Amino acid sequence: MDLTQGTTIEKQKRAKKTMMWFGMVSMTMTFAGLTSAYVVSKTRQDWLTDLVFPNAFIFSVLVIITSSLSLYLVKKAIENDKRGLATSMLLTTLGLGVLFVYMQFQGFADIMSQGYYFTGPSANIVPTFLYIIVVLHIVHVIVGLIVLLVVIYNHFKQKYKTGQTLGLELGAMYWHFVDVLWVYLFLFLYFVR
Repeated sequence: MDLTQGTTIEKQKRAKKTMMWFGMVSMTMTFAGLTSAYVVSKTRQDWLTDLVFPNAFIFSVLVIITSSLSLYLVKKAIENDKRGLATSMLLTTLGLGVLFVYMQFQGFADIMSQGYYFTGPSANIVPTFLYIIVVLHIVHVIVGLIVLLVVIYNHFKQKYKTGQTLGLELGAMYWHFVDVLWVYLFLFLYFVR
């Protein structure tokens, strides 16, 4: 397909989606660098092997996957002209996103209750890596929550209709990416110890 073909609106849609892809590739490179540093650091003598992975991190995987499913259902509801269902699914996605962030902080509290700290004289590199990776992901989730609020606002202004869902699509691309990223990070941190 020739990218120069189409109306101005079609070109703008392609450009916005391409920019989203560039952003997601950039975020992927950031986390690839962090996880690579984690793997290289495993050779350190002070590397912890007895840290119990927080249950809150485990349950947060289910929460984030469910949030992706609920956001997927939003577009389907809009395409089928079911605004009420779209509204409830958007609010569900937002609530699950907030719950996800809460669970991440619960995970940090669990790590600290085990006697492992992220900074200070009793700090260790393993919880510090966990902290850096998870907090950076939380920042991206918070950006996703802001995006969801904009999508919800636009939904209430009735800007999304069948064939006119670009804002929703871009928000969903970002949200699904952040969700898949957490599943990857969770599996990586859980199994690479």
